[in-house]
Amino acid sequence: MTTVLLLIHLMIAAALVGVVLVQRSEGGALGIGGGGGGFMSGRGAANLLTRVTAFLAAAFFGTSILLAVMATRHAEPTSILNEGGQTEAPAESAPSSLPKLSPIVPPSAPAGPQVPQSQ
Repeated sequence: MTTVLLLIHLMIAAALVGVVLVQRSEGGALGIGGGGGGFMSGRGAANLLTRVTAFLAAAFFGTSILLAVMATRHAEPTSILNEGGQTEAPAESAPSSLPKLSPIVPPSAPAGPQVPQSQ
């Protein structure tokens, strides 16, 4: 089902790109495009292309949402705390090939100037 929906999604995306590229430019800020008459000129063609673009855009968003929902429905929740499917921490008595090292304790530094205490 996911594969079929993905193929439909890709076809909609390709059609959307094609329809947008076929549309006549409205002038733009750089002065490019919008020159002579295209093969589809007139007000009716613009309305048709606008409606087809809106329909394809809605279909693209719809298939995107459906694909996201289908992807999360089949995914199991994962956690970095529960990596590898373990439910408990490994036992401390497990043999290790590495020797156990004692923690490094830095030498104690003087706490500051010694102030005599009055009694």
